[in-house]
Amino acid sequence: MRRYELVAIISPQVADEELPDAVERLIRRPVESQGGVCEEVDLWGRRKLAYPIQSQLEGSYVLTHLQLEPARTKELEQGLHISEEVLRHLLVRLDE
Repeated sequence: MRRYELVAIISPQVADEELPDAVERLIRRPVESQGGVCEEVDLWGRRKLAYPIQSQLEGSYVLTHLQLEPARTKELEQGLHISEEVLRHLLVRLDE
């Protein structure tokens, strides 16, 4: 398995109290169901965006360090892309 870093911007429509549940549903469960491991999830909180995304001016940032098989990353990214709660995401492979 390779190590990855995932940054996701969650829509401000998701309340701050519901954010941990959304992260569990959108990131942790899909990674673990594909045989991966979420090492660390860091909620950065709500921040103003540099430019509007889908007419939103702010979003909640989530940084996740995870381990996943390279073939499974596409499935994870497709799930994040389809979700209406995720405004943007970036998955980067970390050097070993």
